Amino acid sequence: METRVAVISILVEEPESVSKLNELLHTYSEYIIGRMGIPYRVKNINIISVAIDAPQDKINALTGSLGKLSGITAKATYSKA
Repeated sequence: METRVAVISILVEEPESVSKLNELLHTYSEYIIGRMGIPYRVKNINIISVAIDAPQDKINALTGSLGKLSGITAKATYSKA
């Protein structure tokens, strides 16, 4: 199956949702290239970037599932190749 490289940008505004977020990322761990998290204490949010190489439907499913979590916003940006 053809895969695409994407970066999922995640904003965490409710710390209570972090355990569910991590569970979802673990579920898709076979596709994850790497991740970086930055706590931004001034605004009391966390910024997470996840690089992923997966079929587009898997990327969409993960992004959609993350976005359904309370206090979490997630958007994917895709490579052209």
